[in-house]
Amino acid sequence: MLFGQLVDDPSSRPELFPTKEEQDKERERLFGILRELVKWKNTTNETLLEAAREEIRESWRRTCAVNADHPRAAELFDAERLPAFHDPFAGGGAIPLEAQRLGLEAHASDLNPVAVLINAAMIEFPPRFIGCPPVNPESRKGSLGAKEWTGASGLAEDLRYYGQWIRDEAERRIGHLYPKTRVTQKMAAKRPDLERYTGRELTVIAWLWARTVRSPNPAFADVDVPLISNFMLFTKKGKETWVEPVIEGKNYRFEVRVGPPPDLEATKRGTKVGGSGSPFRCLLSGVAMPFDYLRSEAKAGRMHARLMAVVADGRPGRVFLPPTADHEAAARRARPAWRPDADLPEKALSFRVQQYGMKRWADLFTERQLTALTTLADLVGEAREKAHQDAISVERERERERERERERERE
Repeated sequence: MLFGQLVDDPSSRPELFPTKEEQDKERERLFGILRELVKWKNTTNETLLEAAREEIRESWRRTCAVNADHPRAAELFDAERLPAFHDPFAGGGAIPLEAQRLGLEAHASDLNPVAVLINAAMIEFPPRFIGCPPVNPESRKGSLGAKEWTGASGLAEDLRYYGQWIRDEAERRIGHLYPKTRVTQKMAAKRPDLERYTGRELTVIAWLWARTVRSPNPAFADVDVPLISNFMLFTKKGKETWVEPVIEGKNYRFEVRVGPPPDLEATKRGTKVGGSGSPFRCLLSGVAMPFDYLRSEAKAGRMHARLMAVVADGRPGRVFLPPTADHEAAARRARPAWRPDADLPEKALSFRVQQYGMKRWADLFTERQLTALTTLADLVGEAREKAHQDAISVERERERERERERERERE
């Protein structure tokens, strides 16, 4: 889009391309640059990017020549400086980033503070470190220390290093709250798809929970029953995976099944009575649980959660496994050191959790989520200080090297 806006169409240059055939040929050449630009593998292809930039510069020089008599020509039509680009609704910053890659001075703005932060990280900060070597101690060792760091590659190396430090330190501090799962022979006995994983420990990438409330049926008043809108976990044809609730008297458990469910519509309905917006039903007795009942239970502090399934990394693909008591217990051991206890707004558009007794921001998260978020937030601050100290060490070493150089000159 940007290339098309900034590069003249050959039909506007009849002195160079007087015939339709010549214009079509030149246009096809420009299209060829575009076809290569959109390929992901060419994201950092400097030769291609420079070719695109030169086409933009050439068109801009012609524009400046045409407007040489403009009263503000010196300010607006400087042939040596491309026009700046501004995206007032930048969002994730894809367009400003492309403008920067094409050689323009990019400006971005947005009302969303998250979007502003993303844009700052992508288009504002990296240019400050162009040509700078990394400061982390690992990259300063051996052959890496003598490497020439072009563009923002030094910054990228630091991001990889300190990002890995954060990940490793987080695992050390809270890894016990996120255990791996072992595929046992018992699991694989009824699941042929699990045979190749038997005996292996797999990394869990998601825990699927169901909210629960006490059953309204007096016969099951001491049982927390699940609120589930869909028992289907994976709907791709030939790889269907779903959760089956197995009822045993006043108790129930969740099993993960593969293959088409016997009653697809019922499986997709979960424990809901009907279509979208309808109330739930008690899994054990079938008694309806209208929204007023659910809200009253939640406000009374009787809405809880139960683990429904575990999703593990099968490399390749995902593996859906039944919940275990160990995984549920690990999540409940979390104790966050801090929580956002500020009040939620009393009313907000499409934000109705207050009706379920959620009055504070902390109520929107589980204990394990809060523990992870606060741990990562702390580690980001620690990584910043670590990078700062490493940068100071680098500067001190450079100063010592400069002093040695001055000594040699004096000698």
